[in-house]
Amino acid sequence: MGPLNERMKKYQRDRQGDIKFDITWNTLGEYLDTLVSRGVSTNIASFVSAATIRANEVGLDNRAPTAGELDRMRADVREAMDEGALGLTTALIYIPGVFAKTEELVELAKVASASGGMYISHMRSEGDRLLEAIDETLTIARKAQIRAEIYHLKASGKSNWTKLDQAIAKIEGARRDGLEITADMYTYTAGSTGLDAAMPPWVQEGGYDAWARRLRDPKVRERVRREMVTAQGQWENLLLAAGGEGTLLVGFKNEALRGYTGKTLATVAKLRNRSVEDTAMDLVVEDGSRVQVVYFLMSEDNVKRQIRLPWVSFGSDAASMSAEGVFLKTSTHPRAYGNFARLLGRYVRDEHVIPLEEAIRKLTSFPATSLRIKDRGQLTPGYFADIVVFDPTTVGDHATYERPHQYATGVRDVWVNGVQVLKDGGHTGQKPGRVVRGPGWKAADAGK
Repeated sequence: MGPLNERMKKYQRDRQGDIKFDITWNTLGEYLDTLVSRGVSTNIASFVSAATIRANEVGLDNRAPTAGELDRMRADVREAMDEGALGLTTALIYIPGVFAKTEELVELAKVASASGGMYISHMRSEGDRLLEAIDETLTIARKAQIRAEIYHLKASGKSNWTKLDQAIAKIEGARRDGLEITADMYTYTAGSTGLDAAMPPWVQEGGYDAWARRLRDPKVRERVRREMVTAQGQWENLLLAAGGEGTLLVGFKNEALRGYTGKTLATVAKLRNRSVEDTAMDLVVEDGSRVQVVYFLMSEDNVKRQIRLPWVSFGSDAASMSAEGVFLKTSTHPRAYGNFARLLGRYVRDEHVIPLEEAIRKLTSFPATSLRIKDRGQLTPGYFADIVVFDPTTVGDHATYERPHQYATGVRDVWVNGVQVLKDGGHTGQKPGRVVRGPGWKAADAGK
């Protein structure tokens, strides 16, 4: 959400779906302050995205930044860190992040490191090149001398499930060598993103309009179709890993297509008498968006193995939403509602994967420490009173892939900054959420 130039603001407005809002801010800090001024029940914090910074200075083109652009990109990171960003984040299977080379990321990470921030990455691969992607993350951490975290650690695609042992060994080896490396995960065997993760980056260069225009060209479609079904190491192909039967359609912008919500891509392909690949391309063009989907990719045994790792915390990897109103117009991944309660109910109480005390640590003090969030994450005098009261005998998730818009239960009361926002399971109407600033913010503030 920042830094944004006018071109980026227009692009974001044009891509808005059911939820429409005016973009009145320019920087990441201004965006976070805008949320708080409108009123939020939870605290909010953010990393600054290397892809957003790249788009701000370079655009959506596949090229290296010039020396001048890279200098401005460094300055953008520094400004975001001064505003309180927790660090630098990357998403390296999506444009324009996929176009960034390792050294570019090292240079930006150095700036975040100088402010005490961390580098957190949706790596270049979670499947066929998982181990190479971990190597890149470790390289960036070493060269930039920065703490690093892997977003939603996983081994995607059945042929890659056995790589988890090697992945863990790489990370634990780096930890023994003194690197501060952590990871987070969600408690499901399916991920969720768009059909952009089913097509090569070159066809998406320049953004959605250029992508859709290319997909209308029969010659381009022929090449895309061929690359969509060919195993290769150049880009992350989640459709090839999940298959048409393992790709669930959940989010459309075009209301005329919403009848396909909850159906697999393979089912819709049969209904349209088209191939899976052509159907994916058709839907992207017809919907005016990348189309949100759920990909079934992971092993349940691996999920449990990761839950046990002491250096892994948990993240929903999903938006915060209500089971009402505009949110019900499209489907979503059940993790948006169930990720944390699923840990406490299924994996702690029912299956005894880890003890309750360890789960609480992984949900509270551990991530607060990893993110360098001061005075939060523990029940300690003088800390902010962010408190959750739940019943360990009843806490659990109810959201499913078929019916994801269902709240978890068993959480009775919640206080944020000492103000009760949930009482006996119901919202109190209070919105005491604040911006939680990263470690660079106080250093910047002290000089004012």
